[in-house]
Amino acid sequence: MSRLDPMSVVSVIIPTYNRAGDLLESLESLAEMSSAHPWELIVVDNNSTDDTRLLVEEVAKTFPVELRYVFEPEQGRCAALNAGIRQCRGEVVLTTDDDVRVEHDWIDNAVQGLNTLDCDYIGGRVLPVWQGSRPRWISAGPGRLWAVIALLEYGPEPIEFGQRYVPLGVNMAFRKKCFGTAGLWDNRLGRKAGTLLGQEVREWTVRARAAGLKGFYWPAFSIHHCIPADRLNKEYFRRWFYWHGVSRALLYQQAGLDMEAPEAVGTDFSKVPHVLGVPRYLYRTGLKAAVDTVKAMLRKDQAAAFEHELWMWFFAGIVKQRMRDRRQTPGPGKMRVAVQ
Repeated sequence: MSRLDPMSVVSVIIPTYNRAGDLLESLESLAEMSSAHPWELIVVDNNSTDDTRLLVEEVAKTFPVELRYVFEPEQGRCAALNAGIRQCRGEVVLTTDDDVRVEHDWIDNAVQGLNTLDCDYIGGRVLPVWQGSRPRWISAGPGRLWAVIALLEYGPEPIEFGQRYVPLGVNMAFRKKCFGTAGLWDNRLGRKAGTLLGQEVREWTVRARAAGLKGFYWPAFSIHHCIPADRLNKEYFRRWFYWHGVSRALLYQQAGLDMEAPEAVGTDFSKVPHVLGVPRYLYRTGLKAAVDTVKAMLRKDQAAAFEHELWMWFFAGIVKQRMRDRRQTPGPGKMRVAVQ
């Protein structure tokens, strides 16, 4: 794979929806970056009703590089990202969110990672900026619950993304040609107003691998993600796991992917017994989670009880979506290429 030219243009894309205040602080952070590469910033307004457009247009007057405003009326983070990718001029594309703080060398670390690892895309660390008191049941360091609040830390060494490791869309970098090979983001998945849908990154990376693309975790490529106080409660985590189950059921319906381990291969689900559209073995797993929850409560291990309970919320989301889709045949077990 060819090395990126030192003068390769880099495009940074931020989708946003009704968070002008958060967006302003993120833009201020991005404005403090320095890079050896020419770069542009594209803010994609996903149908906001607040002052997002006025804010971007005002900040653009003094921003150190070209800052462009793009409006995308189709609701969904994936639709917004796709609009930005279609508009961008860079050979390298970085995606992030409207509530981040970046390192001063964020762009250069991204390009370095793509060159050093000789790969098509990378993801990096996502570290917390706590905006409320962290509950004791959320670990200060990497833990199972970090994914709920979009945090990621896989350690100090590069790791190829695959069956166990998946990046977070808040901190990814791509050679733009990836999207010509594997397609754009699937807007049936991903965050939309009023939902906590996800799995769009997992879906894209599975599709990318099927198209022959390689991606790696690059630890030097890091970002800080603001975690608002209203997400640091058990109710938010329960909702997230419920929608996580809905999202995995959608992946199963669309592509026949395993709902517990989407990257796993070899299972022919047409031969697996189902109840209400759900593979029967998942009911056994759900029953075990319920029993483990009770056992943990009896021994007064509240942290363990909550983690087992969260799997039950995940299972509830699966059942709800599969009951809705049960009369449809699940997908063929391979990812379609999203229409560009």
